[in-house]
Order: sequence, then structure tokens, then C-alpha cells
Amino acid sequence: MPSGPHHSSAQGPPSGSLHAKVLEDLGSAIADGSLAAGSVLQIEELEERCAVSRSVVREAVRVLASMGLVTMRRRVGVQVLPSSEWNVYDPEVVRWRLETSGRLAQIQSLTELRIAVEPEAAKLAATRAPQEQAAEILALAGELWVAGNETASERFLELDIEFHRLILVASGNEMFSALHPLIAEGLAGRTHYGLMPERPHLEALQRHMDVAVAIQHSRPDDAHAAMEAIMDRAIAEMRELSRPPEERS
Repeated sequence: MPSGPHHSSAQGPPSGSLHAKVLEDLGSAIADGSLAAGSVLQIEELEERCAVSRSVVREAVRVLASMGLVTMRRRVGVQVLPSSEWNVYDPEVVRWRLETSGRLAQIQSLTELRIAVEPEAAKLAATRAPQEQAAEILALAGELWVAGNETASERFLELDIEFHRLILVASGNEMFSALHPLIAEGLAGRTHYGLMPERPHLEALQRHMDVAVAIQHSRPDDAHAAMEAIMDRAIAEMRELSRPPEERS
């Protein structure tokens, strides 16, 4: 599964930064509809739009094409493709979509993917994780508990991302592990766009601990149930926080 493009640094940092900026500008514009599906752009237009060299534009277009956002048509130009063609598993595509007015749909889609995968990953981790890995997950749950009772939301986010990454890895399923960058973008999106409580609910912290303890003690069904409860709470919190303030309970 793609984990996002890797930009070459062969030309040095300035060129790499320029390439990254053009990629970001064009990717964001396609994701938010500023460059609508079906639009045809010429390389010359993009050079002017982005005020960069042709080689920088061509490299950015090549990366966007690998993500399914555009296609190069001979004697036509660069055509923007509909979202049905996009590689929705590319973390950069996910991040660009989270920056648009459609972020709720993107987070819901990611959360539904998590519901399908993470309880099973926790169940597998409870049967496959070596003791050292299980101990690391348990230690992280403890750190999450501490961070959740403080106001450092970025620290909590960092630990939460690592907790869920470790469980995917501990499942022993490489395809589950490859989903980590997507899940990380979803967790970051919920935090950065105000779709997480200001302070994690005590029940959510307890469920993370329950998952870790179940993995530590090789109780697959308990690990599955506790992770499922985390996912259910995530959906409920997201729905509540997406409502106008005056309608929240």
C-alpha cells in the first residue's frame, strides 16, 4: 500500500522544498475542487501558476499521476481526474481531503475502516505478540493514561498514534501494519480539526488499558471487545462534536 511519495533530495534542499510546495499546492487545489475534475491544464500554465521551472512541474505532475489525481494526455495536457480514480489509501491524499469542507466524510470513512480492522488486529496481537512487544503496548497505555489527564493534546496524539501503530504491527499481519499511515492521518485530523474531546474521556483511557492488558495476558476476545469499544466511542464523539455547539448534549 502506498505510504506517500518519497521526494528525491538529489538536487538539494531548495529544489526539494520547491517540489514539495508545488505538489502541496496542486494536490490541495484538486482535493478542494479549485481544480475541478475534467479540467485540462498545460504544463506552461502550471509553470506560470506555480512560478517554477518545467522540470519541477513535471515531477509534481508525475507524483500526482501516481496518486490517481491527474493523467497526462498527449496533445491535450494534464487532466484532473474525478475522486473515484484517486488512490484513497495514499496518506497525502487523505491529508488533503481532511483540509477541505468534506473532512467529516473522510474521517468517517477512515473510522469505518478502523472499525473493520483494528479490533481484529488487537485480537491477533493477543495471540501473536511476543512478550517484549506486549509489554511495550502496556507501557504506552500507561503513558496515554497520564497524558490524557494533562492538557498536552499533541503529546497525547503522538502516544495514541504510536499505540495504534504497535497493535497493527503486533497483529503479525503486514497488510494491517501498512494501514498505519492512514490511521495516523485520521487521528491527527480528528485532533487538529476539533473532532476530539478537549480531554480524553476516562472510559476511552480505560479501554486502551484494557486492550493492552488483554494482549499482555493473551486474551484475544477481550482485546477485540475493548478495541471495538474504543472505535464505538470514537464514532460517537465525532458525531457529537460535528454538531453545532447549541445542539450538543
